[in-house]
Amino acid sequence: MEENKQLICDLLLPCLQVTRNLFDLVSLEYRKGEHAEIVVATFDSGHTKMANVSADSGTSMIRDIIKQIV
Repeated sequence: MEENKQLICDLLLPCLQVTRNLFDLVSLEYRKGEHAEIVVATFDSGHTKMANVSADSGTSMIRDIIKQIV
């Protein structure tokens, strides 16, 4: 089964927004390129952070996003 990784990001976003560390998170955008998969996290300030989620399952992707953007 192919996981909808953007949907996972969309559902994860409101959970992270109610935390002390990520209350200012505005969006999580999944991008699949030819050689990599990344999630771009955008904050209120306009600052962005990228999480490498290449070859991740949905649950691994959630762990990697949190680990790489906090």
